[in-house]
Amino acid sequence: MIRVDAIGLTCPMPIIKTKKALKGVESGKVEVAVDNDTSKENLEKMASEMGLSFETTKDGDIWKVTIDKSEAVEEKTAEKSTVIVIASDKMGEGDEELGKTLLKGFIYTLTEMELLPKMILFYNAGAKVTAEGSVSIEDLKELESRGVEILTCGACLNFYELQVGVGSVTNMYSIIEKQMTAERIIRV
Repeated sequence: MIRVDAIGLTCPMPIIKTKKALKGVESGKVEVAVDNDTSKENLEKMASEMGLSFETTKDGDIWKVTIDKSEAVEEKTAEKSTVIVIASDKMGEGDEELGKTLLKGFIYTLTEMELLPKMILFYNAGAKVTAEGSVSIEDLKELESRGVEILTCGACLNFYELQVGVGSVTNMYSIIEKQMTAERIIRV
């Protein structure tokens, strides 16, 4: 049995560590220790979505989710034209720092996914995320190296007086065209 210590870790790290452990197991069990209900519930949901059985126990303040990978899991294939659109330098409404942290976490989590989008389009304040000095540059370079096209609006870079640090510069015609021909669009 492989044991994963995710105590003290917040979303999405318990899931990421567990998925990595499960990848390393052809058949067997992975036991994950977490210290909060949200992580426990996320692990249970992930196991269910993967078609894997699991057992959850609690010892004091620690939850242990044991996932059984004794049956083969059907691998999913990436959609050929999934496009992610990022139009801000933060994710969601509310606290600005939380929004920036969530967006950084979203982009990092993409690097840990097996299924990747065809491209990520950045415009308006989203251009700040691809600019030189952005906290997400290394993660975006990793995605680009794995075949994800990174495109940033040139007018937006000019407006904010930024230099692109990863990917290519594009225009509004291309941004519209990419979205019109996409099979699926995910707006962040």
